[in-house]
Order: sequence, then C-alpha cells, then structure tokens
Amino acid sequence: MRIYKFLFALVCCVLTLGATMTTTQAARLKDLASVQGVRSNQLIGYGLVAGLAGTGESNSDFTEQTFRSMLNNFGIKVPDNVTLKISDVAPVVVHAELPPFAKPGQQVDITVSAIGEAESLRGGSLLQTMLRGIDGNVYAVAQGSLVVGGLGVSGADGSRVVVNTPTVGRIPNGATVEREVPTDFNLTDSITWNLDRPDFTTAKNVADTINSIFGQGSAVAQDAVSIRVTAPRDPSKRVEFMASLENLDIAEGQEDARIVVNSRTGTIVVGSNVRLKPVAVTHGGLTVTVSEDPQVSQPAPFSQGRTAVVPNSNINVEEKQGRMFKFDPGTTLDDLVRAINEVGLAPGDLMSVLEALDQAGAIEGRLVII
Repeated sequence: MRIYKFLFALVCCVLTLGATMTTTQAARLKDLASVQGVRSNQLIGYGLVAGLAGTGESNSDFTEQTFRSMLNNFGIKVPDNVTLKISDVAPVVVHAELPPFAKPGQQVDITVSAIGEAESLRGGSLLQTMLRGIDGNVYAVAQGSLVVGGLGVSGADGSRVVVNTPTVGRIPNGATVEREVPTDFNLTDSITWNLDRPDFTTAKNVADTINSIFGQGSAVAQDAVSIRVTAPRDPSKRVEFMASLENLDIAEGQEDARIVVNSRTGTIVVGSNVRLKPVAVTHGGLTVTVSEDPQVSQPAPFSQGRTAVVPNSNINVEEKQGRMFKFDPGTTLDDLVRAINEVGLAPGDLMSVLEALDQAGAIEGRLVII
C-alpha cells in the first residue's frame, strides 16, 4: 500500500516536471492507445415511430404485422379481414453505442432510421423499443420524440423538395441502460494497452517510460501494438494507477516514409520523411487537337451527282517545352515541393512524375495509390 502511494506521488512529480519539457513529438498515452477490453458495444433494435402527419408507411405487410403485434400486447385483437391504415406509422431501425462501464439507469443517445416507404419522420415519436447486443440480450430500452434535421415537401403535381435526410432522426438520451456489460477489467493482475497505430518504436517508448517510473519489469512490449502493464487488483488503486498512466508523455516513433496519391480526387500527400535519390526529371506536355470542319460537295448543274457532306478533319499537334529539374542526394520534402511549383505541374502530371520516380527507384519510401 505504501509503495503504491509513493509511486503515485513520484508520477505526479514527473508529470509536473515533464510538462515544461514536452516536445512536439510527445503525446499522452491516452491519445496514442486504448485499454484492451475497455470498449463500446453496438446495440440495435426494431420499432415503430407513431404520430406522423401522413408521411409514414403507405402499405407494407411487415409494418402492419408489427402494428398488430403491438396492439395484441395491449389486449386489442384486430380481425384478420380488417385492413389497417397506417400512414401515420413507420417501421424503423434504432441503433446506439453503449459506452464502456455503462451502468443501469444511465442514458445514451440513439439514432432512428426509417426502413420502409416513409417519406419523413418529422414530428414522430418512437414507441418503446428493445435494444439488443450481439449476444441477443437486451441492454437498453429506447423511447421518445425524434429530432429530425431534414425536411421533405411534395406538391400535387408530383414535384418534391428534400432538404437533408428527413427519414433519419436522433433522440438525445433516448435510451435507458438496463443491463451492464460484464468486463474483466478488475479480474487480472495486468492490463494491456493497444496502440492505435502499430509502431515498434512507439511500443518500446511506452514500455521504457512506464518502467522508468514504476520500476523495471512493470511494462513489457509484446509486439508493435500491445504493451502489458502490471497493475494493482484493488479497484480504487487501479483507477488511480490508470489515471497516472494515461497522462504520461510518450515520444512517438516517426512514421514510415510514404507518398499517398488519391487518383480519384487528385489529392497528393507527401510524408515528411520522404527522401529522393539523385535523379533528373523532365516532363513535357503534348497537346493534340482534333477539329472537324465538314464540307458540302455540290455536283455540277444537270449532272447525275448528289449533294454530299465530305468530312474534313484538322489535326494540330502542339508540344510544350519541358523543363528538367535535378534532385541531389537527400532531397527533402521542401525541395520536392519547391521544384514542382517552379515547373507548374498539375496534379495529374505530378502523379505521373511520382510514379516514374518510384519505378526508377528514386524514392526512399513507399508510393501508395488509393
């Protein structure tokens, strides 16, 4: 007990001193990694939205079946030969994210989406809907009035104006948690931090930082993602321990050198670690213009010929003078960007140059085309 109090006090001192020494490459552990097992869970349910002003389901068998089942739950039996008019009701799918450690009685936001032919959910109210997890158990119950940001207006002539999406709405705090998701957070002697971006250097830095404060062997980097840390079993001490860990400043490992090219949008992103080997590049533009100038052929008077249209194509080839630029060993990103701007290459031309550089083996890094 005294050892942990001493360690926590030592951590506070280190964090205070490190606040003035933090570099731009350092980041908090909580911003680089997440705790294994501490995660949100997806919930989903099927329900009905009532109170729509004629913008609900027009005619759907499964909507009518759902509506009949709901009435049966209230002891109302509708004869099978009676056709229900349900234009004020719409079937919906409800989904939510259950945060980690959520306790019964807490509330979460929900999203409601129409799945039938409903035109709008504006003004509707979600009826009691069970939200289930992947295991089939009910973890929350949803109900409430929808907030819909979209708008749809129809005219008698069939014209329609739609703003945003009127068939999707949200209910802030619309679901009440009924069941807690079991977790083994306090059942083991260690916890595992998983890096958001795999990197051996960062994983080593995390383990080294923790070991320098809590003693050698407290943390072990298992691979490029996971770092296992010994932690106290007592829940209150473990919470204090986690609060100390997540605020540690960690020196991030530098990303691998890469150039990312989006061929659909023309976006090109060059990493700061990209270097070029000695190479000379020239890129000339060849413009070919084809224009059609059809001519009318008129036969001589009293001849047996016919008037005809004769095609006449004009082809013009223009080649712009290409400029050559040379890269010396160790050329940086700034040099590359400066040379490209001087030549005035368009994004499409730049993609061709980068691809040629990669084929020539002049890029110290990876060219990724998406």
